[in-house]
Amino acid sequence: MDYAENDKPINASILIVDDVPDNLKVLGAILKDEGYRIRPVLNGEMALQVVEKEKPDIILLDIMMPGMDGYEVCSKLKADSRFKDIPVIFISAINDTKGLVKAFENGGIDYITKPFQAAEVCVRIATHLRICRQNKALMELNATKNKFFSIIAHDLRGPIGNMLSIAELISEKGQVDEDTLYTFLKMQKELSKETMQLLENLLIWARSNTNRIDFEPALLELNHLIDECVNGATIQAKNKDIHLVNKLDTEFKVFADKNMIQLIIRNLLSNAIKFTPRGGEISISASVSDNNSTIISVKDTGIGIPPNMLKNLFNIEISTKRYGTDREMSNGLGLLLVKEFVEKHNGKIWVESEEHKGSVFSFSIPEKIH
Repeated sequence: MDYAENDKPINASILIVDDVPDNLKVLGAILKDEGYRIRPVLNGEMALQVVEKEKPDIILLDIMMPGMDGYEVCSKLKADSRFKDIPVIFISAINDTKGLVKAFENGGIDYITKPFQAAEVCVRIATHLRICRQNKALMELNATKNKFFSIIAHDLRGPIGNMLSIAELISEKGQVDEDTLYTFLKMQKELSKETMQLLENLLIWARSNTNRIDFEPALLELNHLIDECVNGATIQAKNKDIHLVNKLDTEFKVFADKNMIQLIIRNLLSNAIKFTPRGGEISISASVSDNNSTIISVKDTGIGIPPNMLKNLFNIEISTKRYGTDREMSNGLGLLLVKEFVEKHNGKIWVESEEHKGSVFSFSIPEKIH
C-alpha cells in the first residue's frame, strides 16, 4: 500500500464481499476511481479463500448472505492470527442497534449502510487504511524500542560488572601491587569509555525516536567537517598505531545536518578503528555520483565482515555483536544510528567487505533533501 503526497492511501487492495452482483459493480466503480485494487466475490466461502491467498488491505463485508453470513466470516478471520489485523467494514441495509452491536462484537471496525454514498464510502475506507498504517508503524516502533533496550540492558551488564569487580580488587588494601593497580586502572578507563559511548548512543536514539532531535540541513563545507571528525578520532587510532588519512583533495559542499553527518562519520571511523589490527590504515574519501549525490566512504584494512553477518548488519532483530581486534566492545548500535541518520537525509548506506582484507562503508547524501 502506497500513499500520495496528501497522505491519501492509494494502490491498496480491497476485498468486497456481497451476494448481489450490482452492489459489487457499484462499489467497485467507486473505489477503482480512487485508485484502489478491487477483488469482488459473491459469498463468504470465496472470501475466506481469497484472504488466504491474497491478504487484502481492507475488507468490505455484506452481512446478509446465503450460507455463511458476514458475521461468521468476520469471526473466522479474527480468530486467525494471520488475518486478525485486516480491517473489516460491514455493509448492509440493516440499520438497527442490534445489528450494529453484533457487527462490532464479531470484529468489525465500522459499518456502512445501503444505499451507498460514494463520498462516505471513500472517506471511511481512507480513514481506516490510514489508522491501520499508523498502528502498524507504532507496533514496529515499539518492537524496535523493546529490542533496543534489551540490547542495552544486556550490554551494560557486562562492563558495569567488570568495573565493579575491578573496584573490589583495588579496594582490598595490600592485595594489589603497583603494576597490577596500573593495569586495573587502565582497564577501568577503557570500560568507562565503552560504557559512556553505549549510553550516548542510547540517548541519541531515544531523542531521535521521540522527534526531539531537530533536522536542520544547511550548506556545509564537507572537507572541514571531515577534518574535525578525523582529528577527533586521532587518539583512538594512535593507540593502535593505525594510520588515519583524509583523502579529500577537492572542495566538497553538501546540503546536510551538521550534527547528524558528524555522528555518522565519527561512528564509521570508530567502528573501523575497532576492527582494524595494529599498524593498519583507515582512509576517508568522497566523490560525486551520476545523480549528483555526494558519496562518502570510510575504508579500512581490517578483519572484514563474514557474509552471514554482513547481510544483517543494520537489522536490530539480529545481533551482530562481536569484539574488536583489541577486544573492544561493539554491539552494532552505532551502525543502527548511522543508518537512521543517513535515511533522514534520504540517502543510502552500503558496505563492501572481504574477510581478512577490510571493509568499505559508504553512504550517500542527495544533492537536495525533499
